[in-house]
Amino acid sequence: MVTNHVKGVVTNMVVDPNYINAVGDSVSTRVLVPEGFSRVKYKENSFQEYLRNYKLKPYGSKIINYDNSEYFAQDWHDAILEVPVPANGLQQCADALMRMRSEYLWEHNRKDKIGFNFTSGHYCSWKKYAEGYRPKIKGNKVTFHKTASPDNSKRNFYKYLNLIYTYAGTSSMFSELKKVSVKDLRIGDMLVKPGFPGHIEIIIDEVVNNTGDKMFLLAQGNTPAQNVCLLKNFEDTSISPWYKFDETQPVYTPSYYFDKALFIRFK
Repeated sequence: MVTNHVKGVVTNMVVDPNYINAVGDSVSTRVLVPEGFSRVKYKENSFQEYLRNYKLKPYGSKIINYDNSEYFAQDWHDAILEVPVPANGLQQCADALMRMRSEYLWEHNRKDKIGFNFTSGHYCSWKKYAEGYRPKIKGNKVTFHKTASPDNSKRNFYKYLNLIYTYAGTSSMFSELKKVSVKDLRIGDMLVKPGFPGHIEIIIDEVVNNTGDKMFLLAQGNTPAQNVCLLKNFEDTSISPWYKFDETQPVYTPSYYFDKALFIRFK
C-alpha cells in the first residue's frame, strides 16, 4: 500500500488486488484467479483435484494448536483446511501432508499404496500394519513382526498414521521421494527444507496464463501440531496468496525461509 498524506488525510491510495472470496468453502472457491490466468486442468478424482477442492473452515477461522490453544500468529493465512488435529501433538508439518495423501488414497480405494519410509529408511506400509505387523526398533535397526490381529478399520488406520508421524518426517520424505524441478511443478508437490528440524509445505492449486507463466498456492501444517492453513504471500502482496517460484531464488513464506526452491513429489 502506497499513501501520500496531506494534512493527515490520505489523498492517494494503491491497494493490492484481493483474490479472496470470503464465502468460498473450498480452496478453489475461496481463492480467485488473477486476470489473464486460468486454473490448470487435471483428471477427475486425481490427487490434484482432491487438494484443489479441499474443504475449508469458515473465513476468519483461527489457527488452533493440538491442545486447543490459539497459535501466536493469526495473520499468516487466508484459509484453514478441514484437516483434524489429534490431541496427541504428533501431527506436525510433514505429518499433516502425509495424512492428506493417505486419506486421499484411502478414499479412492488405493489403500495398498499407503506407505512411508521411516527416517531409518525402512518402509512401513498400511497393508502390512493392517495384517498385524508391527515394527521392533532398536537404534537404526527396524524389523517387523506379526504381533497383532488383522484390523482394516479406519480407527486402526489412524493408529498407523500415529506410528508414521513418530518415525517419519521431512528428512525421510526428502530421502524417499522424487525431486521435482520448478518447471515441472504441479499440485501436490511439496516445497521442502530437509533437516532436524526442517519444514515442508504443499502446493494445493495452480494457475497458468497464455505464455505459460504459472502461479501456485501453498498450505502448511506446523510445529506445534496445529491446523493446516493456506498461506498468504507477504513477499509479493500484489498476487497474494499466489506464489511464483524460480529455481535460482529462495522462497519466503510467512513462517519459514527456504534457501532453495526445492520440491519433492509423492509416489
